[in-house]
Amino acid sequence: MMMHALSFALALCLAMPVQALTQDEVLSARMLPGWQTATGTHMAALDLKLAPGWKTYWRAPGEAGIPPSFDFSASTNLKSVRFHWPRPAVFDLNGMQTIGYHDHLVLPVEVTPLDATMPVTLRATVDLGVCKDICIPASVTLSADLSQQGETGAIRSALASVPTAAKAAGMTGIGCTVDPIADGLRLTADIGLPDPGSKEVVVFETATSGVWVSQSNSARKGALLTATSDLVPPGGTPFALDRSGVTVTVIAENSAVEINGCPAPSTTHRPRAPDFSQKNRGRSRHFLRRCSSRRGRISTKLQGLCR
Repeated sequence: MMMHALSFALALCLAMPVQALTQDEVLSARMLPGWQTATGTHMAALDLKLAPGWKTYWRAPGEAGIPPSFDFSASTNLKSVRFHWPRPAVFDLNGMQTIGYHDHLVLPVEVTPLDATMPVTLRATVDLGVCKDICIPASVTLSADLSQQGETGAIRSALASVPTAAKAAGMTGIGCTVDPIADGLRLTADIGLPDPGSKEVVVFETATSGVWVSQSNSARKGALLTATSDLVPPGGTPFALDRSGVTVTVIAENSAVEINGCPAPSTTHRPRAPDFSQKNRGRSRHFLRRCSSRRGRISTKLQGLCR
């Protein structure tokens, strides 16, 4: 239902009285064949170039963003793919937060073959949104024969910019509390993480498909970062959260940290979480009133697409 609604909203945006644009004017795409790794997988990449000022979105695009989708079913000798997402940027859209990439994205794709002795032909259909003053739905079909080594520099640069793993970033621990709310759960994470010296945005993702995740409220007190988001499933009721399937990404101006898993706080020591300001509390309550039903959440998101 949500994808149909998004498509309808994008059609409305395109119908607005602005100069008509085509996909080819704002987006070009190709597949970079890459190289075979020491473990027997193959590192390729999607190379997306956007017109100046245009952007596309990360896997968790924020309230007004459009998540990309990928279909590799037409590939041959393909067992699995794994994306290595570079660090995204955070954009503000009329008070709503979106997360993605501007101008250019090289997205490394690590390919595991069914039969390591046979070549892989990688074919991908990618549906994505590209936005500036309006959003255009885009779809590209790309292919590459991975039997030969191709361009490597752009892929290696993208791999160098993926978020840092928690341990390497100096994380000293994470404890997550889960509280039921009327239409889902409220997840609060206390994270021991060095201060990057710039604004931080915390993004929660769950392993359960269809769960809507609110923009987080976060506050820092020294080395303790506390962030809270609401998780609302399609049914709009509290649910059993798979803590091991939660991914927490902390995005700063020049860095990002990815944390896998959101365990319960230690029974022997739980960091004290700082209070959010009254302003943030009021804004959160206002946001939840706007998003009190699934229909309201979809409407809020769609309105943002045309802004």
